Amino acid sequence: MHWPAVCESREGGAAHRGRGGNRAMPPPFRIAVLGAQGVGKTAIVQRFLHDDYSEVAVSSKTRRMHLSAAVLNGHVHDLQITDYPAISSFPVSSLQEWSDVCCRGIRSAHVYVLVYDICCFDSFEYVKTMRQQILENRVMGSGETPILIVGNKRDLQRGRVIPRHSVSDLVRKSWKCGYVECSAKFNWHILLLFGEALRSVGCARCKHVHATIRFQRALRRERCVLM
Repeated sequence: MHWPAVCESREGGAAHRGRGGNRAMPPPFRIAVLGAQGVGKTAIVQRFLHDDYSEVAVSSKTRRMHLSAAVLNGHVHDLQITDYPAISSFPVSSLQEWSDVCCRGIRSAHVYVLVYDICCFDSFEYVKTMRQQILENRVMGSGETPILIVGNKRDLQRGRVIPRHSVSDLVRKSWKCGYVECSAKFNWHILLLFGEALRSVGCARCKHVHATIRFQRALRRERCVLM
């Protein structure tokens, strides 16, 4: 796979952006990854950032914030990807958000990636509930914050509990959200997933119907912060 030669130094303060490097860096895209325990949220993020996958399930009660980058319509953007634990509910206010360390920053996300396991009905119900709570409690004045629904573990297709077309029709036609199925284990549609997430934000920011996206190789830039 070809990765674009876009590089930024984090130690020196100033970023190297090639020609025209004096331009200010656009604000980062904040991506919140949510889902029930065991759906593979962390596996998806690790596959995207490091092209790495582990069979050992990672159960965490802390949020993990990762920094990477992408080129969107010719402009380099920082990506702030936050892998949230399975929260019981979406915070209804900023006070509740910041009083719970697991939820900090969640209400200011630019796009929500809601992950479910295609073999687990309860995980889809979690996504359904979380989506409704996001719509009811997102920050006032934030507009239509995009929501992307992701069905993980496509490699276990035979164990699917809800037909794909039924989920796709519900999500796209009724919920008006994007929908992607992927497999973190086999690295299938992982780049497509994050590309769709950025396009949903990029269209709103840049007013381009078709955004061109290239990802910076995360191994050279990514940082993880445990919160």
